[in-house]
Amino acid sequence: MTAPLTSLDALAGREIVVGVTGGIAAFKTATIVSRLVQAGSGVSVVMTENAAKFVTPLTFQTLTGRPTYTDLFMSPEVYHGEHIALADRAELVLVAPATANCLAKLAQGLADDLLSTLLLAIDVPLLLAPAMNSRMWLHPAVQANVKTLGNRGVRFIGPEEGRLACGATGPGRMAEPEAVLQVIAEMARALPAGR
Repeated sequence: MTAPLTSLDALAGREIVVGVTGGIAAFKTATIVSRLVQAGSGVSVVMTENAAKFVTPLTFQTLTGRPTYTDLFMSPEVYHGEHIALADRAELVLVAPATANCLAKLAQGLADDLLSTLLLAIDVPLLLAPAMNSRMWLHPAVQANVKTLGNRGVRFIGPEEGRLACGATGPGRMAEPEAVLQVIAEMARALPAGR
């Protein structure tokens, strides 16, 4: 018997920033974003240049009713840079998929695009949903980055074992949207009321 899904009621009225990096699993992120919006969350999406090769910014703009942020030097909403405006708005941040490159940049404190800069500017809970080839996921450098980020309080969901885009089977498949949503709801319940 399958365990019942947790209610997504805790997501209503929450401001969530969703980062999308360059992997085929980005299509799952569209489902996550759609469900967050349906649950009553305000969702802002930040995409890397490579993410836009898998899913278009227009997809997320349509789902959220908000601009999709792709460039560190877009016109800022307020007097300070977009990464700071987004960081100030966020109550929780999800990166899905989180590629090996994303994990490495965050672990090392590198900031060379809007998403990596934003991730260094946030002071809210961060959930990463890794997705990559099994050999990449199991590489000692990637595992060291995961350990470093875990020690800093970053939360992970997945990756799962299964068939990967390359045709191989193993760990590296991004967690399914419902599983990600359940963790986000759990994290939202732990947040203080209104930011």
